[in-house]
Amino acid sequence: MFDGFRLERVDVGEAVLRVRHGGSGPPVLLLHGHPRTHATWHRVAPLLARSHTVVCPDLRGYGESSKPATTADHAPYAKRAMAADCLALLRVLGHERFAVVGHDRGAYVALRAALDHPAAVTALAVLDAVPIGEALARCDARFAASWWHWFFFGQTAKRAERVISADPDAWYQAGPEQMGEEAYADYRRAIHDPATVLAMMEDYRAGLGLDRRHDDEDRRAGRRVACPTLVLWATGDDLPDLYGDVLGVWRPWAADLRGRPFPSGHHMAEEAPDALAAELLAFLAGTG
Repeated sequence: MFDGFRLERVDVGEAVLRVRHGGSGPPVLLLHGHPRTHATWHRVAPLLARSHTVVCPDLRGYGESSKPATTADHAPYAKRAMAADCLALLRVLGHERFAVVGHDRGAYVALRAALDHPAAVTALAVLDAVPIGEALARCDARFAASWWHWFFFGQTAKRAERVISADPDAWYQAGPEQMGEEAYADYRRAIHDPATVLAMMEDYRAGLGLDRRHDDEDRRAGRRVACPTLVLWATGDDLPDLYGDVLGVWRPWAADLRGRPFPSGHHMAEEAPDALAAELLAFLAGTG
């Protein structure tokens, strides 16, 4: 995987992130979702690296990045903390400004980076997500039936950790056919580590509390993403069923918004890497 990329561990202050980076040109940060690691990007990153410097970390708590001790309010796993990690990481690597692409939980970190650090983020691409605050504000019986795991993971009595760690492979049910053998092995090491499972649950606990509060505060204050924003949603997933007009949900959040449905299942980088890379390259070329 990641031929020509460097693999490092970088101290960003509150956490030490495992990161692969390679290529040359304008920097672009790729952020994975749950329960993946940075290895989910292994088919996309080399295509982007032909014209960009590509940085792929494990988010704090995920994969082989460190797992900071949590607190009662779950602030160490809020997207604000993860976004600060990303800003520090890019600065250590020598980049003051960068584009960011986020999938699933990584999309929430990418959005938070763009909102909290507008001088640093040059472009934002969101894959298969709406803001956490919007999702929870629109929560109804259909959402609860489809996305019940948000609320199970969010319980603070650590029930989810016990259930998942009893048989991680049965819980997540992913396979090497879609991910590739090396990426699958990396993912399995992560989900079989109880410390990683705990940290991933803390991500969701922060989502139901602090992350929603931060989104709601931004909306009340009228803050918007200042940079060009691309939203892609998978045709094989349920965002249109849940929200109807996906771009309509995003419109209040971004001044320069574009997007469309993308022919894929949820894990776009694994299922349609060539098409996804082409979409991202076209977007990044148009943002200067």
